[in-house]
Amino acid sequence: MSEQKPLPAGSPAPDFSLPGTTDSPIRLSDYRGHKHVLLAFYPFDFSPVCSLQLPGLQERLHEFHRLSTEVLGISVDSPYSHRAFAQQLGLTFPLLSDFAREVSRAYGVLRESGASERALFLVDKEGVIRYAYVSDLGQVPDIEPVLVLLRQLEKG
Repeated sequence: MSEQKPLPAGSPAPDFSLPGTTDSPIRLSDYRGHKHVLLAFYPFDFSPVCSLQLPGLQERLHEFHRLSTEVLGISVDSPYSHRAFAQQLGLTFPLLSDFAREVSRAYGVLRESGASERALFLVDKEGVIRYAYVSDLGQVPDIEPVLVLLRQLEKG
């Protein structure tokens, strides 16, 4: 269970800069004005459900890109662990390291154990959370509602 309630849809998305599987840290605000961002929080690299969840996002990555959306995975694991995990699963979207747990805390998805909840936040091009969902840790979250919302956003 997280220490606080997750940020609801309609909230401004807290900005962050995190290291990960890319050469440079990624800042959420760099996407503002030109791309939506799906933040996929997950507990740990190499765990059974995460090993299903993230490849599921990879399989649909072309749809997200077609809908002007960047996918970012976030967990409390180190960038080194992320690189090995991404390589093992063939992931091409960035996995970001919230090792200090500041971003998980800011989004209200930090568990008492120190790991992140399994959660999805869709941040629109203006930096507003348009979709927020926390799933059971043992369940891969359904991304269809996110894709439906993105199609609506892109239609204007």
